Amino acid sequence: MRILVTNDDGIDAIGLKELARSLTDIGEVVVVAPSEEKSAISHAITMHHPLRISKIDNYIDGVEAWSITGTPSDCVKIAIETLLNWKPDIVISGINNGGNLGTDVIYSGTVSAAIEGALHGISAIAVSAVAKDGKLNYKTSSYYILKLVKMVIKNSDSNNFLININIPSLDIDNIKGIKVTELGVRKYDNSFIERKDPLGRQYYWLSGSLADVENKDESDIKAVEDGFISITPLQTDLTNYNLIEKMKTWI
Repeated sequence: MRILVTNDDGIDAIGLKELARSLTDIGEVVVVAPSEEKSAISHAITMHHPLRISKIDNYIDGVEAWSITGTPSDCVKIAIETLLNWKPDIVISGINNGGNLGTDVIYSGTVSAAIEGALHGISAIAVSAVAKDGKLNYKTSSYYILKLVKMVIKNSDSNNFLININIPSLDIDNIKGIKVTELGVRKYDNSFIERKDPLGRQYYWLSGSLADVENKDESDIKAVEDGFISITPLQTDLTNYNLIEKMKTWI
């Protein structure tokens, strides 16, 4: 199995290296990741600036790695279309430094990298470690992602699945189990802090806090809060089919 690994935390991120290292147990791993952090950049691609590629020597034993001066989606796109001389069997994005839960997947560079793989007709998984008490446990995430990848590949009857996985940062023995979930809802009480630069020019800094939103028991957010690994199947089709027939009556 040939596995393309990427992320949005950058080529030097601990979670990326842990993921790549663990996946060498089941296949040939190639890492193509942003040269710097690109969190919350969603599905942006670079069109008005050049992309520069750097080969990373001595990254991880048995793993070829490149850094790209672009976004997570750029990395997957250029890897598949230009850099690699073979098509990956699967794209795995992560391990993200923090959760990608609920409606936050819209903003996520990690999830968008997986979506880019799916758009190329390749099965894809996004995986994130959800901090508990501000601490991230990549050991637990890398342990379970290996099991989950094997499980999904063995049981899926589709060669183009798209899955979002969130793993609580608990000790391995404290994970309560695995739940198949739907996306929950994340809302924020945002605020823009006004400041001035040394020249007296006005600028704004986005801040805010997570709002208290009640989520269903079937949601990914509730599952992770309760100590379960959340697995959510996603799709790229954003069409609201329930509204199609109704809208036809408007015309």
